[in-house]
Parts: sequence; C-alpha cells; structure tokens
Amino acid sequence: MNSNTSTGSAIKLNEASLSRLANNVRVPNYDRHQITNGIVHIGVGGFHRAHQALYLDNYFHQHPGTDWGICGMGLLDFDKRMRDALKAQDCLYTLVERSPEGDRARVIGAITQYLFAPDNRQAAIEALADPKCRIVTLTITEGGYYYIEGSGEFDANHPTIQYDLQHPHEPIGVYGFLTAALARRRQQGLAPFTVLSCDNLQGNGNIARKMLTAFAQMRDPELGNWITEQVAFPNCMVDRITPATTPADIKMVAEQFNIDDAFPVVAEPFLQWVVEDKFCAGRPDWEAVGVQMTDDVHPYEMMKIRLLNASHLLIGYLGTLAGYTYVHEVMADKYIRQAVDNLMEEVTPTLQPVPGIDLDDYKKTLIERFANPKIRDQLPRLCLNSAAKMPKFVLGSLRDALQQGGALDYMSFTVAAWFRYLNGRDDRGNSIPIDDPMSGILTELALSGGSDPKPLLGLTEIFGDLSQSSRFVDSVTNHLHSLYELSARETLAQILKI
Repeated sequence: MNSNTSTGSAIKLNEASLSRLANNVRVPNYDRHQITNGIVHIGVGGFHRAHQALYLDNYFHQHPGTDWGICGMGLLDFDKRMRDALKAQDCLYTLVERSPEGDRARVIGAITQYLFAPDNRQAAIEALADPKCRIVTLTITEGGYYYIEGSGEFDANHPTIQYDLQHPHEPIGVYGFLTAALARRRQQGLAPFTVLSCDNLQGNGNIARKMLTAFAQMRDPELGNWITEQVAFPNCMVDRITPATTPADIKMVAEQFNIDDAFPVVAEPFLQWVVEDKFCAGRPDWEAVGVQMTDDVHPYEMMKIRLLNASHLLIGYLGTLAGYTYVHEVMADKYIRQAVDNLMEEVTPTLQPVPGIDLDDYKKTLIERFANPKIRDQLPRLCLNSAAKMPKFVLGSLRDALQQGGALDYMSFTVAAWFRYLNGRDDRGNSIPIDDPMSGILTELALSGGSDPKPLLGLTEIFGDLSQSSRFVDSVTNHLHSLYELSARETLAQILKI
C-alpha cells in the first residue's frame, strides 16, 4: 500500500488536532493521559483496531481514568508501518463503519502506546513484565501459534522457536517474549498476566496454553509448571469483517471526513465478542460495553468458525477461479451464493446448540454481511494462509460429518476448490499468487497431482488421517476432476443442477 496517498488539505490526525475535526466524526471525550495501560496487545492490525480497541474505547467513555489502556506491540518487520503511522498520530486512528445506509467515522484513543519489539527487545519484555500489565491479548494469525495441525503438538523445531530457546533474553517470537516476561515476574514474586488469544482458532485459549507451556517447559521446567498453575488462558470468539486498509480507504477518510490518517481501518457494522470469564489478574467490566462473558465459548466458536470462516474459504477460492476481486461481487453470483448457502446447511448438523442464537437468523445475517458492497473485502485476504485455515475452518466439520454419516458434498467441494486454486491459474488462465508459508510444497503437489487430489491429501500435517476415508477422497476426486475439466461456475451449475 502506498502511504503517500494524497490527502490534500485534510487535517493531520493527532491529539492536538482532535478539536478541529468535523462534527460528523466522534472523538475520544476522555483524557487519554489519565489512562494506565493494563493490557499489552501483540499483533496490532486492522482487526484488533476495529474490534478489541473499539470495545475499550467505548469502555473509556464510561470509565474515564481507567487502568485498562492498551499498549500495542509489534514483533515482526512487517509491523514497521503500523509503528510509523501510530507514532506520528499519538496512537490515534480513524475507524469507519461502512454499510449501504452510510459511513460512520470515529477516532479511537484506546491504544496509548506502541512498542516495536525489534527496535528494543528489552523494552518490550519490560512492558510485559510490568506489574501494571494484567492481560496480554493476541492477534497473531492462525499460523502464529506454532501448532502442528495433524498431531495437535507444538512445533518445537521451528527456527523461531529454536532461536528463542537459544537466546532467551533477545527473543524474536511471541512465546520467547511472553516467557521472558513471565520468568521475570516469577523471579520478582509478581503475579502473572492472563493470556487472551483473539485469533480464529477453535479453543484458542487452550491452544495458547498448550503451546506456551510446551515452550516454557523446554526453557525451564519449573517455569513451565508455574505457568500451568498460575496463568489463565480464556477461550474467546471474535467476529467482525475487517478488510485490509487500501489507498482508497485513506483517500475516502480524507475526502469524506477531512482526516489525514496514514493507517485508518474500515469495518462492517456487525460486531461480536464472546469471552470465557476466566482471568487471573482482573479484567475490565466488558459486559458494560456489550461483550458476552460466558462459562463456555465453545458453541459460539464452532458456529462462527464453521459457518463464517468456512464460507469465506469457499467464496475466496471459487471467486478467484471465476475472476472476481471482491467478496460482494462473488455474492452477486447466484451460483456461488447458492453454494455458500448449501455449505452452511451441510455444516449446521455438526454444531452444538448456541445459547441465545437462532442459527437460521445467524446464517441469513452472514449472507447479508458477505454481500455488503461498502466493505470491498478482497478475495486474497480470505485465501491467505489457507494451509493453517483449512484444518481449523473446514476439516473439523468434515470429520464430524463423517462420524455422523452426514452430508459432506460442499465441504469436500471446498477442499477441491482449494486444490484447483493452488494450481496458480484461474479459469481464464490468469496467474493467482499463492500467499501461504507452505506455498512451495502446496503448489508443487497441486501441479504434479493435477486432477488427482491424493498428493495433496497425503499432507498429514494438514489432513491427518482423512485420506483414509474413501468417502471423503472419492468426493474430493469427483469435484476436482470437474473443476479441471470445466470452469468453477460450470462445475457449480452441474452440482446445483441448474
């Protein structure tokens, strides 16, 4: 993205300029200097800024002078742009909620500090070890947990993990930083913080616990035991469609709201956060701003991951093969829209009852959200890191459907569409860039296998033992043959009997 997008005479966003912003922009009416940072958030991207930081901003309007402010933290070189944008803007940014009814803008003030760990690793460890830090929240993507999908075990041989074990005081990875800070707190007789994963993983808190304690045990067994006994890892479910910020978004914020913001964020109006109420060092009164605190997040997680996230994958692969760019364009294609509908119906029997949720209404709302033309969510975002997403979003439902003797036609079709997508060419022969840490092996097996899915299905780190199910393999094979012989839309017309 070009950060030099012209914003003309728009007002440069910072604390001093807040009073000059137009009346149609909501700004923080609390004193940010009265806020203490009780939360460190690792992985500040669009989603965190449109979701958790928004909830906290709402909270600060009700509870000024709070000690639950956010210190943002970036661990990757990729985070330099966020560092530069936020530092120049006193950590303020514009959030625009977009819908067919109109756009609403507000400036969010919940992040009061940003640390770029590669600049000063000790400062990052100190922020996490500070007794004022009582919750560490994470949005580090599905692939950031060093979790081996096929076995459910910790990827101890990953180069980042090995580096951090050998350099405990100069870490580069998330577990290295968390462990260094927890070790320091333990040495100083301080209570630990809660680790709250906000990523799209079923049982995200359970996974964070298992992976972090495995790392800590390797570094120091006593520390690992202390973490097991003392640190809380609540599960939570997060939901808000938040596309990556584009130059067009920067321009829109300047033109519509007269704000010169280097890194605004746009999101849909829908917002949901369900959190397991299990914290070891206190928490904000999140219920006051609409967070659903519960004893059991699992049914909500399954609903969201198996309906929304799985649908996103099918939309991403089919839409890309058919030559579309945006999600709302794909949803205007009646064939693909029907396939998404059918996928959700097929998945529904694998779900548990969800307290307070009518699943039929939820599915209708999902279709409306996907079709929102103002969001301009791009397909590459949906397809990004599919090797980490596929097991979490689709294969769990598939396993349950196989066990139940239920239908799996559209779930196996989603797998086949991914395999055809990995060929790297759409139906018109245009190149598809495959953005995935496993892209090398994935594209190699997709190209060598062609319409035979067996080479890809043999990747046990993704599929585990699913290749042993002849019913699943036959279904994927039939769909993949069709996707190679016909176009994606022709295949769909055949499946839908249109």
